[in-house]
Amino acid sequence: MSRDQVRAFDRWAIEQMGIPGAVLMENAGRNAAACLAGLLPAGRAGRVVIFCGSGNNGGDGFVMARHLANRKTAVTVVLCGGRDRIRGEAQTHLQIVEAMGLPIEPLDGSGDILARVRRLTDGADWLVDALLGTGLSGQVKETMAELICAINASGVPVFAVDIPSGLDCDAGIPLPICIQAEATVTFAAVKKGFAETPECRQTTGPVYLASIGIAPRFMPGA
Repeated sequence: MSRDQVRAFDRWAIEQMGIPGAVLMENAGRNAAACLAGLLPAGRAGRVVIFCGSGNNGGDGFVMARHLANRKTAVTVVLCGGRDRIRGEAQTHLQIVEAMGLPIEPLDGSGDILARVRRLTDGADWLVDALLGTGLSGQVKETMAELICAINASGVPVFAVDIPSGLDCDAGIPLPICIQAEATVTFAAVKKGFAETPECRQTTGPVYLASIGIAPRFMPGA
């Protein structure tokens, strides 16, 4: 699916099929958490640090945090951007995480980002990239590019949600820098860039496909 097809599919699922956006996000995040749980060290709950942006990709990360915590994984949520920028379904799921009392760390563009990322991720088994989604089409902003570089330099394997942040959905190329993921879970369908640019597998790692609760084949004309 291309970027536009992804948007059309989500809109159809909400407007025509009547599935609330918060439910689609719940399904996506729950299935992503189940996928990552299968990659955690056998025999122990593990520790995961989830970097969440202020959009829907961050919302998926909040859902993942809840479901990983339910299985006793030690979870830290890192809010990358102002709390007041989070709206809609993502805000709903963040409020649940807050009510659960899970650790939440704010991270803005100030100070030594690399040092702060290393402090937050020390001892983690996996980092989750829930920063930017498929909607990205222009270049990554400087502060976000700095954060992406810091995450890549952490030495901890990264699990990307839907698409590695900074990777163009349609072209499969960095804009101009992107997360180097050890594995990627993508929702509903493989993204166009993954298929058309095989070299991007060096950025995505193995790609797992997760359901959001309804398959694209049910959409008329799909």
